[in-house]
Amino acid sequence: MLDIQFIRSNKEALAKAAKDKGLALDMDALIAKDQERVALIQEIEELKSLKNDINELIQAVKTDEERAEIIAKGKEIKAKLDEQEPLFAAIKREYDTLMAQVPNIVSPDTPLGASDADNVEVFNSGAVPEFAFTPRTHIELGKMLDILDLERGAKVSGYRGYYLKNEGALLVMGLMLYATQKMVAAGYAPMIPPTLVKSFPLFGSGYFKGLEYDGETDEIYQVATSDKEADGSVSKAAKFLVGTAEPSLLAYYADEVLEEKDLPMKLSGFSQCYRSEIGSYGKDTKGMYRVHEFMKVEQVVLAPADTEAANKLQEEMLAISEEMHRELGLPYRKMQICTGDMSAGKYRAFDLEAWMPGMNRYGETGSASNFLDWQSRRLNVKYTDATTGEKKHVYMLNNTALPSPRVFIAILENHQQADGSIIVPEVLRPFVGKDRIEPKVK
Repeated sequence: MLDIQFIRSNKEALAKAAKDKGLALDMDALIAKDQERVALIQEIEELKSLKNDINELIQAVKTDEERAEIIAKGKEIKAKLDEQEPLFAAIKREYDTLMAQVPNIVSPDTPLGASDADNVEVFNSGAVPEFAFTPRTHIELGKMLDILDLERGAKVSGYRGYYLKNEGALLVMGLMLYATQKMVAAGYAPMIPPTLVKSFPLFGSGYFKGLEYDGETDEIYQVATSDKEADGSVSKAAKFLVGTAEPSLLAYYADEVLEEKDLPMKLSGFSQCYRSEIGSYGKDTKGMYRVHEFMKVEQVVLAPADTEAANKLQEEMLAISEEMHRELGLPYRKMQICTGDMSAGKYRAFDLEAWMPGMNRYGETGSASNFLDWQSRRLNVKYTDATTGEKKHVYMLNNTALPSPRVFIAILENHQQADGSIIVPEVLRPFVGKDRIEPKVK
């Protein structure tokens, strides 16, 4: 969400941002609806002021005729209010719906492009591995090592279900603990946030494409069962499963005012993640590359309203993830995301992609995004400027520190040996308890 004053002053730039991001937005309709909204607010405020005047006049009248005349005028004002307030509510709803569609502007260095094919490689860690044998996929390796069971996963969970077992479970749990330790060492406060949330964290962080949840477009699971409030009444609040710790972490300070001395505030969240993948039907149907649930460590930063400083924080976050890719022995590249592959709220974004021999291509293993104040306006997170005392919205950034399934794939496929064994990266050996995972199934 952007400030309406900013929108009024920059409507051409925002219309271009929407076009470049491939979003449908009628800016003229929004400006017209805003004018209609403002006019009604003024009219309602005037009517309420007149109503207050009527109440004062009634107290001062001395004759029944004057009282009757004033009461009649009061009824007339009340009737107009009764007519205008529902009209304002309807117009406000239309205005809010249009406001939810307004994208963020993009950074000057963001590449112009129509899709992920136009993303720009800005760094490559080096040559991909060459094998003296035909490399196996993580599916084949998982079965040989008895660490991954996709068949029983599908039987129990359905399409895209899986079991991690034996050293596979230790490897993934080790990844999460290793990433968490990295975050703590870098000054990120560790948290285990809720994965069952109300709607406002998801709208606030931009995981709803519109004003409310739409099961046809939003890749979010809604929980069907109602729960109960503290007083025993049935809760009317819809609940959802998060696809990342980001919404829960960002909403932690919703409707609060922070102090500038406490910024930047660096948080790291470990969570189970749930994604319906409705927009990915028919893509990556085999193995663990695209699944409905997984674990992830996420980074979030709440920063002062300084674009240059926020960009530096984004690069710091990325650098930590890059370091982990290197320590895990994974060939990777860094991609700057183009306009057409950016979601509405992003100002600047990068992906990390690890080489995956089984697919003979790079696969996304992380994404770092700078939203400026687009999310914080929705979540109403502010801070007090230490110099001016002005209350400003914080800038919000996030980054995938380390996701479980795709890094698991990359480790198996890049560190495989001719006999099907896997060399465990040195940083994970304390968690796995060995330096090599040996085949158990020939």
